[in-house]
Amino acid sequence: MPKKVIVIGLDGLEPSIVERLMAQNELPNLQQIRNSGYYGRVRTTYPAQTPVAWSSFVTGTNPGGHGIFDFISRDPNTYMPDIALNRFERPKSMLALPRVVNRRQGAPVWQHLGNAGVPSVVLRCPVTFPADNLVGKMISGVGVPDIRGSQGTGTFYTQDRTVQPKEHEQVVFLDSGTEIATHVIGPRNPKTNPISDITTEIKIRVDRSLSKLTIVSPGNSPIEVPVNGWSPLIRLKFKLSMLQSVTGVVRFYCRSVNPHIEFYTSPVNFDPAAPLFPISYPADYGKTLSESIGLFSTVGMAEDHTGHNNGRFDEMAYKAQCDLIFHEREAMLMHELNRFKEGLLFTVFDTPDRLQHMFWKFIDPQHPYFNRDQAADLGPQVDEIYRQCDRLVGRVLEKVDDNTFLIVLSDHGFNTFRRSFDTNSWLWQNQFLVLKDGKKPSDALTDSSNVDWSKTYAYSVGLGGIYLNLKGREREGVLEDGTGEAERVRQTIQRNLAGCLDPETGKAAVTSVSRREELYSGAYVSESPDLLVNFAPGYRVSWQSSLGGFANHIVENNDRRWSGDHIIDPDAVPGILFVNRPVTHNHASITDMAPTILKSLNVPIPQSVEGKSLL
Repeated sequence: MPKKVIVIGLDGLEPSIVERLMAQNELPNLQQIRNSGYYGRVRTTYPAQTPVAWSSFVTGTNPGGHGIFDFISRDPNTYMPDIALNRFERPKSMLALPRVVNRRQGAPVWQHLGNAGVPSVVLRCPVTFPADNLVGKMISGVGVPDIRGSQGTGTFYTQDRTVQPKEHEQVVFLDSGTEIATHVIGPRNPKTNPISDITTEIKIRVDRSLSKLTIVSPGNSPIEVPVNGWSPLIRLKFKLSMLQSVTGVVRFYCRSVNPHIEFYTSPVNFDPAAPLFPISYPADYGKTLSESIGLFSTVGMAEDHTGHNNGRFDEMAYKAQCDLIFHEREAMLMHELNRFKEGLLFTVFDTPDRLQHMFWKFIDPQHPYFNRDQAADLGPQVDEIYRQCDRLVGRVLEKVDDNTFLIVLSDHGFNTFRRSFDTNSWLWQNQFLVLKDGKKPSDALTDSSNVDWSKTYAYSVGLGGIYLNLKGREREGVLEDGTGEAERVRQTIQRNLAGCLDPETGKAAVTSVSRREELYSGAYVSESPDLLVNFAPGYRVSWQSSLGGFANHIVENNDRRWSGDHIIDPDAVPGILFVNRPVTHNHASITDMAPTILKSLNVPIPQSVEGKSLL
């Protein structure tokens, strides 16, 4: 019989929680796999980030072999942050769409399988946008933008004219009345100057006695949305011109009908049946899948943590949305599992990661914003997502036969995020970075436009990376690469930043600082940061520094709802690995997964693959 490999990726599952719940007999299906095969912790990548780790999973190489080092990169010509996962190239024709290019390099496991005639089904793997041509089928995952080209821009609707837009959102003001005409903001129109928004009209009917809104939109039946409830996904049409239109899908959340009418729309997703850009392969796969299981979210970060972080909906509404996304993904998996005959079936569930990011403070009494009353209600939701994952695994086990090799893993673990460390402020304080006109980091500098590059030796952009300001690489570089001066700067930063203390707690905020040549090898090492900061558990790079800006203090409390994280010393956040067969060693790395899959399907392992098969 043909051989089959099923891989269930559970993003962010933390080993200590998995092991505690197994000891309490609360994860029976994962325990079954452990008892018949293997369970262990798996080494993640440097840094321990979703796109980096899953790219190493699919290529079997360290990041130097696939070129993904962070969610965020920097443009050396502008020093500004940039999306590291893909890029859009301008079209030659005014009538054509931009061309999208995946920045992940290296050959993924499904390419090696396809070369041997073995099919793959890949569902929502990060850094697969645009979807690859492969022998099989694919739906893209993390990296897919919304219809505006952003990583997720929602809209808040209110009658309160004092409301101001928050991070990555738009605000639309509503008129009074019980039937209100308004609009949903769709794609941007690059043909106008300045660039304008393309909208589609909707009507809102308000029923205060029943605490609900009814959404009326062209082409759809009226949708009732109760207060504190989410609508199903709705398909909307946006008219680009007299002859062109595009559809997107959106979900509504009703926040209030009294005293103000307030509701929220998720980022407008590409319509899986008719996306602007290739989010599936074959091109019509998204259409046929949505016809079978219903509309589903396509934006890479489908769990709308930004809307929750901005306070537009509360924790239980966020959990409800996470459940909707989880069940969409489960429906995809089960649809394909029922048709799966041979080769590889690989699905990533992002929800455990997204929920823990926002709920971790409810299980950490030492978090500065821990609230005992909230923790009693919301803390158990963290364990519940693990049980939910176990129930999913149980459904998969029902389809596993003697010819099926099953892998269940997470790409990294999880930890608390109590305090933020502003790397750029540290570089400024230690005279590696200079600001113009005597400015200080406390002057609310949100980006790098106030940096004096002619006197700056190093700067930080991204979730832990430090770049030297090198001549010939950066626009206004001052250090000559390969010289004693550049090496002195690198060594001094590495020596002084490692073990840097939090003045409030007296604890080390930084465990160590790694040089890129210590971590990476391969064709794309030159694209990595020069240094990687490995933060101690409880700390993470500040929100401001990650985008090239500055916080008020080098170390300060993390006051956002985003209270858990994993971008710390990777040795502190290994992932988990379950397989239904014995393995040859128990020191697995995430780079070992691709060769293990290839060997189990009797496909030769190419020399480009660094990892070793566990079979």
